[in-house]
Amino acid sequence: MAEFFLRPATARDAAAVRKLIRDVRINPMGIDWHRFVIAVSGSGSLLGCGQLKPHGGGIVELASIAVDPAHRGLGIGSAIIERLISEAPRPLYLTCRSNLGPFYGKWGFRHLESSEMPAYFARLSRLARLLSRAFRDNETLLVMILQ
Repeated sequence: MAEFFLRPATARDAAAVRKLIRDVRINPMGIDWHRFVIAVSGSGSLLGCGQLKPHGGGIVELASIAVDPAHRGLGIGSAIIERLISEAPRPLYLTCRSNLGPFYGKWGFRHLESSEMPAYFARLSRLARLLSRAFRDNETLLVMILQ
């Protein structure tokens, strides 16, 4: 197990968080270091990050979960998720690739049908379906909820 600790991000971490988000190719929209928890090594290197992203109407999303590829499989992502879940209001939403559904299911997240989704996530889901068809990608976007 890699040695790391979790802490709230600071302004000094903002550039490293943005770089990690870009490097792992996840949605770079809504990146605000104030909302992030980060995992750092004993030497202070950024190993992973995640945030609780607010949306209108009191909706909160578990988002931007990223772990440096060289440090995956060591429990860093799980530790970040558990920390954020412990601090989050309910319901808590997330979006992920369909192959990650079982991973998030371990924490009690369940897949939402389109009819159950708040408007923001319904629009995002429709757009993802259209793009998936255009690129003939087998992955779909899941919208999940933890109540």
